[in-house]
Amino acid sequence: MILDIIHSPEDVRALQQKQLPQLCSELRQFLLENVSKTGGHFASNMGVVELTVAIHRVFDTSHDRLVFDVGHQAYVHKALTGRQELFSTLRQLDGLSGFPKPHESIHDAFIAGHASNSVSVALGMARARTLQHQDYQVLALIGDGALTGGLAYEGLNNAGASHEHLIVIVNDNGMSIDPNVGALPRHLAQLRAKPAYYHFKKWYRRLFGANPVQSPIYRFNHRLKTELKKALWPSSTLFEDMGFTYLGPIDGHDLPRLCDMLQWAKELTGPVVVHVHTKKGKGYPFAERNPGKFHGIAPFDPQTGLTLQPGGETFSSTFGKTLTDCAAESEKVCAITAAMEDGTGLAAFAKAYPERLFDVGIAEGHAVSMAAGMAKQGMIPVFAVYSTFLQRSYDMLFHDVALQKLHVVLGVDRAGLVGADGETHHGCLDISYLTGIPGFTVLCPSSLSELRSMTRQALFEIQGPVALRYPRGGEGHFTQDTGSQAVVRLRDGHQAVLVSYGILINQVLDAAERLERDGISTRVVKLNRIAPLDTSALLRELDGADTVLVLEDCFENGSIGQQIAALLAESGRQCRRVILQNLKDRFVPEGTVEQLQERFGLDADGVYRAVKEALSRE
Repeated sequence: MILDIIHSPEDVRALQQKQLPQLCSELRQFLLENVSKTGGHFASNMGVVELTVAIHRVFDTSHDRLVFDVGHQAYVHKALTGRQELFSTLRQLDGLSGFPKPHESIHDAFIAGHASNSVSVALGMARARTLQHQDYQVLALIGDGALTGGLAYEGLNNAGASHEHLIVIVNDNGMSIDPNVGALPRHLAQLRAKPAYYHFKKWYRRLFGANPVQSPIYRFNHRLKTELKKALWPSSTLFEDMGFTYLGPIDGHDLPRLCDMLQWAKELTGPVVVHVHTKKGKGYPFAERNPGKFHGIAPFDPQTGLTLQPGGETFSSTFGKTLTDCAAESEKVCAITAAMEDGTGLAAFAKAYPERLFDVGIAEGHAVSMAAGMAKQGMIPVFAVYSTFLQRSYDMLFHDVALQKLHVVLGVDRAGLVGADGETHHGCLDISYLTGIPGFTVLCPSSLSELRSMTRQALFEIQGPVALRYPRGGEGHFTQDTGSQAVVRLRDGHQAVLVSYGILINQVLDAAERLERDGISTRVVKLNRIAPLDTSALLRELDGADTVLVLEDCFENGSIGQQIAALLAESGRQCRRVILQNLKDRFVPEGTVEQLQERFGLDADGVYRAVKEALSRE
């Protein structure tokens, strides 16, 4: 196999042209064999096989800088840069990350995990290159999905006016961003993609020396060509209007043409866009027919395309079903998603009320501002969004929603630890910024039944902005509904008080049972509402406690534990110790939620040991 001798991009560049189709075929089989076992982002990586090979044929990523947008399409890049043998550990604890990570390889230029920032980052690198008088290429690889984010256009606008040489590769696998349809545009696009046109342009530029733009003849001919093009084809591309040289569109699975086009882009000056058409899931029929399902998928049977892990009701699906029921009761209820309709459980809502479901693309800030506008006019907008992506809309939460006390409801999905996607995707920040905005109500259901009742409460009973914070996956052994009170005592005891909220209440209850067996009287207090805190009820529940432990899967700064410690100190309560059991200031890697809870002391055993150690110091 050719792939067996590929240990670095140098090996890719050493291959003969006739060997490349076989390499691409082997790469697709390699992805299928590995991702079907580990799970991961499959369809997007199958679609960029030829494009990634072409990039490594033309550029040296140990020196040139390749910036991925989102980064979920970097598997082929990793396989070609010396990490094939690590794919059995993909997205696992202490294993290979599913996203670019510079600590893994010199070929990974920048951490990626969130969308739409690649052009801005690449421009920064290009400007640093110019200021430091260095010589290397800078590329940004961005998909049409990431181009729905406003930051992408901020970057493109600035890059187009910068005159810096950087190459933006637009991987278009769905959204229509082609030049206007018509015979002449189609002819010109086909002409520009042909090697003969490329060689003619190269010869023409060399005719006027190393810097052709200094030649009056070259500038006159360029202006004449531009004016003629405008007269015959008035609508230029968005990229050309921004100041880019536009190349394409080109078939992203035509490897020779891809190499020619990238070589041309490399030799040009100034900002360049290379527009590439690819097919998500290419080479695997199940993924080609259903690229959404195979975007990020659990382990699956490669023969049937069916996932191996059992399904079941999750917090996401329960939220979506409850929201659909509520929409039947009130025509004011509507739903918003940022390109995550299925992931956030809104498929049923979209089917039942398509006119009240708004997918804004990867544009979380816009989603929040739009929700604010809808709320101001009397609707009840619900924005279902992953916690890690809600971070991108912080200013809008403050400025557009909270200041006017608008009734916008947030379904904060994937709150806390989420597992295999790692540090860029854990929902560990929403506690600090949501509870820090005045006027926000933050509810934390611990069971599916609580999520149902709290969703109705958020929609129809609470005024002002509300956030429902719930985890990925399904519920634990705690299945009760205690959502009517802000603070609830689940177990009596007096020596130690364990406080938590959300899904972690399961770990606290398990730890309390173990402590009781050791003769330690343990009280368990559950917070259903963490903002605003019901301080009087909370102080009553903590009264007389010698040791208080607060368990949270978030960073310590701005945590509820810090707020409780401050509350106890201000109240003058005689509590010997407050233990804050959280992530401190540590970023969390890939791994299962159970593995990560164990590593960071957030499981029942970690709580048990923390209390035992504290009491043993007496």
